Amino acid sequence: KRGITIDLGFTYFDLPSGDRAGIIDVPGHERFINNMVAGVVGMDLVLLVIAADEGIMPQTREHMDILHLLGIEKSIIVLNKCDIVELKGTFLEKAPVCKVSAATGQGLEELIQVIEHMTSDEVVAKDVNTIPRLPIDRAFTLSGFGTIITGTLVSGTIRKEDTLEMYPIGKECKIRSIQVHGQDKKE
Repeated sequence: KRGITIDLGFTYFDLPSGDRAGIIDVPGHERFINNMVAGVVGMDLVLLVIAADEGIMPQTREHMDILHLLGIEKSIIVLNKCDIVELKGTFLEKAPVCKVSAATGQGLEELIQVIEHMTSDEVVAKDVNTIPRLPIDRAFTLSGFGTIITGTLVSGTIRKEDTLEMYPIGKECKIRSIQVHGQDKKE
């Protein structure tokens, strides 16, 4: 309604290879930087979207600094409204630039190809043989189901009926069901 992202947004799409890419839309506005940092945990790849008519804003530079400090290595610059911006001397200097238009769809196929290339053999596999860590993005209650949490599993494996502990509060919880992109899973 306000024309800006305030909360984290979640969706996914299927790549031509059949792999599924999870998408977390994070806020760009400086007042919502906490939500941005929460959304970045566990990401394999960052799409830095820059509007050509506004260019790199002060909050864009803040995000770039934060992403650098968080150790993000894989990135794609998505230049919406199809223009070029200056990124020399940043961690994005060698990132591919995808010129797109959200309004017309121009360049979106090329963007998907770059995403697929960068995730096909270059993504570091998560360690599934360690303790499960799942930073919580959202928590809510649904009548008949109880408490539901969403997040990105950054290490380990979670199975139905597992008992886990929530940090930092130390509360135990039991996994009653698991969904990945809307599909029921056993682990």
